[in-house]
Amino acid sequence: MNGKHQLTAEGLDKCKAELDFLKSAERGRVIESLKEARAQGDLSENADYDAARDEQARLEARIKELENIIKNAVIIDDNKTATSNLGKKIIVEFEDKTIYDFVLVGSLEADPLQEKISNESPLGMAIINHKVGDRVLVKTETGNEFYVTIKKIS
Repeated sequence: MNGKHQLTAEGLDKCKAELDFLKSAERGRVIESLKEARAQGDLSENADYDAARDEQARLEARIKELENIIKNAVIIDDNKTATSNLGKKIIVEFEDKTIYDFVLVGSLEADPLQEKISNESPLGMAIINHKVGDRVLVKTETGNEFYVTIKKIS
């Protein structure tokens, strides 16, 4: 999507909260770890110092990543995505009559354990522009194919 990140308003709020936490609390903790490791003496053979530097690098990379996500966020709006199903709760029925419900979200918010399925997943790609009653073919990356019927979109 041209460098843009599709997020729900809730997902954007979570990114902002994580960024705030990393900048306000974690940065200070990592700086203290670096100071303590430096105080141990010779930095060339100081494992604690190396670990603290690695942690600082990971932290700064995550901060940069979150800033990029927030800067390039496109909020999923139910009113504007009337045909795309993005950000909506969807109930589908598989061929074996199993019912599954989930929210279709952007890839950054996907969490199958929380019933949030990515629009880039095989199921998400298959149903993104369909409506209730449609029988949709889902093709997996391994070559398997199966049908689902969309029962409800809300």
